[in-house]
Amino acid sequence: MKDAILRKARESGDVKEQFFRAEADRIEALVRAMAARFSGGGRLYVMGNGGSATDAQHIAVEFFHPIIEKRKPLPAVALATDPALLTAISNDRDFAKVFADQLRVLARPGDMALAVSTSGKSPNLVQALETARELGLLTIAFTGKDGGRLADLAEYCFVVPSFSIHRIQETHVALYHIVWDLVHVALGEDDVI
Repeated sequence: MKDAILRKARESGDVKEQFFRAEADRIEALVRAMAARFSGGGRLYVMGNGGSATDAQHIAVEFFHPIIEKRKPLPAVALATDPALLTAISNDRDFAKVFADQLRVLARPGDMALAVSTSGKSPNLVQALETARELGLLTIAFTGKDGGRLADLAEYCFVVPSFSIHRIQETHVALYHIVWDLVHVALGEDDVI
């Protein structure tokens, strides 16, 4: 059991290190683009399904209610948090429209849409990013495997090149914490963590 624990921890670390080495420049570009959007009054809409829905909630909370007292709260909303709205749209229209319909009502040019998916193939996330592009939002995706359809839809798509859902999710967590932190640094706040 101890060997398995250490092997899995090593695999997780290796996947993250390879990912961040390959993507550091693009992550910096994303951070600067997001900081510019927030500076201009933009809001971040985050979405996902299953475990990625909870990651989307985590991302929104990090931005909206920073864990560091002196960090400025930034407007971020997770779109999977209202079960009545999700089930109404799913029942009356189609589950593939649950995020796109919300973006059509809430979002405006200058905002940002972030889709989190281990496969990049979820129809509701595909439709959401298509809608986000139509509305002039900055489109972002955190995916895994080969990126799925989201790889072609997001202006900034970060694909964790693994087929292990756990390794993908672990890397996503590190990615969104780093992005959150460095957006604040790009906005002129101290690099304290």
